[in-house]
Amino acid sequence: MFRKVLIANRGEIALRVARTCRELGIAVVAVHSTEDTDSAVVRMADEAVCIGPAPARHSYLRMNNIVEAALRTGADAVHPGYGLLSEDRDFAEVCAKNGLAFVGPPAAVIEALGGKPAGRALMGRSDVPLPPGSERPPHDEADALALASALGYPLLVKAAAGGGGRGIRTADDAAGLRDAFREARAEAQQLFGDGRVYLERLVRPARHVEVQVLCDRHGGAVHLGVRDCTVQRRRQKLIEESPAPTLAPEVAREMAEAAVRGAREAGYEGAGTFEFVVDDADRFHFIEVNCRIQVEHPVTEMVTGVDLVAEQLRVAAGLPLSVRQEDVRPRGVAVECRVNAEDPDRAFAPTPGVLDVYEPPGGPFVRVDGYGFAGARVSGAYDPLLAKVITWGPDREAALARMERALGEFRIEGRGMRTTRPFLLRVLADPRFRSGRHRATYADELLAGAEADRA
Repeated sequence: MFRKVLIANRGEIALRVARTCRELGIAVVAVHSTEDTDSAVVRMADEAVCIGPAPARHSYLRMNNIVEAALRTGADAVHPGYGLLSEDRDFAEVCAKNGLAFVGPPAAVIEALGGKPAGRALMGRSDVPLPPGSERPPHDEADALALASALGYPLLVKAAAGGGGRGIRTADDAAGLRDAFREARAEAQQLFGDGRVYLERLVRPARHVEVQVLCDRHGGAVHLGVRDCTVQRRRQKLIEESPAPTLAPEVAREMAEAAVRGAREAGYEGAGTFEFVVDDADRFHFIEVNCRIQVEHPVTEMVTGVDLVAEQLRVAAGLPLSVRQEDVRPRGVAVECRVNAEDPDRAFAPTPGVLDVYEPPGGPFVRVDGYGFAGARVSGAYDPLLAKVITWGPDREAALARMERALGEFRIEGRGMRTTRPFLLRVLADPRFRSGRHRATYADELLAGAEADRA
């Protein structure tokens, strides 16, 4: 196992990784921007290195600064967390060239799966069900229209190098495709430095269900059940749960087996997530692989008892997984709510500031992954995720009741600050969500109804 790990991230995921490292007896190096000098992970770390000013492009996205910090502090490995450089094949390659273990899949695997059209083709070879889509990025608008005519509408225009729900537009007809194509290409270039897009048939109505997999270098490959991530606003997840409510067990099993087949075909290593959409006939369709730890990984940990970060570290160190498929026996239901520093009444506009009060909930089977403390600064320079509240119960009703109680206890106060907590409580109380009948458009419809009531 490693002696020292540098965490190339910030916020709650950096603190989450640091905690598992501490439990495994691994020293922690935190990197930080000038904005995060007094952050929670810096306070916990054995060593901390400033890598640049507040904008991520000048600090957390500067791979040379991060690698230099790792070499200077004698780190054996780099854990990239999620977002930022976590799925950057160049970063994985630079780490390897400098003798640093990258806690994630190899660069070649990231490249094969990170390019969405190529990933679709690879999954097709593994008999993983796919929605109809273009096998290559269209050259221009005319080419996109020709491809769309063959595929049929409605369509999604998706960034080829994208992720996290970014760089995606919907087109219901040819006129809509022209706008969607231009907008998606521009956003993809801005966010990912790659303006290529591809087309995919939109499954509607649909649920968003994903499978967590773990793979090692010794032929070990397991799935850890399914998660439902259907509650999203503008394709950004707000609530996740495991298992997926109302999904037939045999469908969940088939989906999980398909994910493991795809992982083996790709030569995957580490923790990865296979994302699917599921229609109302319970037919599932692959959409993408996330080559990293997911924000919502705690719900899987709560129902399986498997520490996903510990398994990532084992695999990166060349060790076999500590679990076999027969060891994975999910129990009960876990739910996660993302508490963001955003104002739901102002189209989820970020509300940065300084926390005057930060009192997370507690009690039986409640977990909070956050980085706040009284006096902590919530920066507007980064993602607004402040904390994740995760609850477990023997069944869904118990887990949801515990979540309502936990969110009700959570005190977050600061001048001008608002959070998504009231909106999350509204979702939890809504009969459509409680019944498990919600679909991917649910949160936006709920927001539209609230705006109509205020008008």
